[in-house]
Amino acid sequence: MTLGEAAEATGGRVVGDESLTFERISPVHDAGHRDLAMLADRRYATDLSGCGGRALLVSEALCGLEGGPADRVVVADPHAALLDLLPLLHPEPPRERGVHPTAVIHPSVVIPDGAGVGPHAVICAGATLGEGVRIGANCFVGEGVAIGAETVLYPNCMLYGGSVLGDRVVVHAGSSIGVDGFGYVTSGGEHRKVPQMGGCVVEDDVEIGANCTIDRGSIGRTVIGAGSKLDNLVHIGHNVTIGPRSMLVAQVGVAGSTRTGAGVALGGQAGISGHIRIGAGARIAAQAGVIGDVEPGHVVSGYPARDHKTYLRAMASLMKLPELVRRMGRLERRLGERDGA
Repeated sequence: MTLGEAAEATGGRVVGDESLTFERISPVHDAGHRDLAMLADRRYATDLSGCGGRALLVSEALCGLEGGPADRVVVADPHAALLDLLPLLHPEPPRERGVHPTAVIHPSVVIPDGAGVGPHAVICAGATLGEGVRIGANCFVGEGVAIGAETVLYPNCMLYGGSVLGDRVVVHAGSSIGVDGFGYVTSGGEHRKVPQMGGCVVEDDVEIGANCTIDRGSIGRTVIGAGSKLDNLVHIGHNVTIGPRSMLVAQVGVAGSTRTGAGVALGGQAGISGHIRIGAGARIAAQAGVIGDVEPGHVVSGYPARDHKTYLRAMASLMKLPELVRRMGRLERRLGERDGA
């Protein structure tokens, strides 16, 4: 692709030679002589001096920085520009259609003409598949599962019986959906399992990362709202409702019967206790421990999670604690010497 073509695709402009070509886009520190190096954050400006890229993809705010390639594609937002450039540089390969001969499919299941089923996949009785579905190698689709159009299951995904996936859902390798929730009643000194008979619904345009686990409801439903994105290693407990367009970063855990509003963001390794409500647009910082309700739009952090600014002030005070202890020790020694005198 030429720099001129890249600018046209992104609504940007070229500084330098519009006919200069590149083959891929790379970070500034890792760019080679055939790469368009991307600089989206001033923190990485120091990498410009050693940048080996052919040209630079940079924001308007940073386009005047010295160092690095002189030829540049200047855009409003380099990250947003990737949405236009990467599909052009790396077009999606043609979809494989048809059923692999090693797949095991119940006779009641109808495979649409445009669907693809990979090696050793298993599809049980009563499952329904929409147009353009792709089921990767070694996937298991349980009884009565419904999968919407254009949904993609990467290899080794497990859909327990009765799970429902909407249209254009993406489930990455190793994830399990509709798993039994962790429900037990202790009786007579024994932990007796409560049958998990509810449903699990993943709505349209959800993307689920690798090795995630989403429990089915005990008697109700677990719901992942439309347009939500789950990173790798996320666990959603039974009867949880995640509001539409939410973002859950890696290793988030949400305990049973919690409900979140639309557009909630949960930072990496955040832990959410059960039976609470998190309002629309709330932001939960990484590694926060949320044990109570969060109001819509609030930003919380720490354990137990509290208002983010309050938490930062508390941490700033905590950092002063060693010096305060030393000062107290000196004062006590002086007082002791005075009392002795």
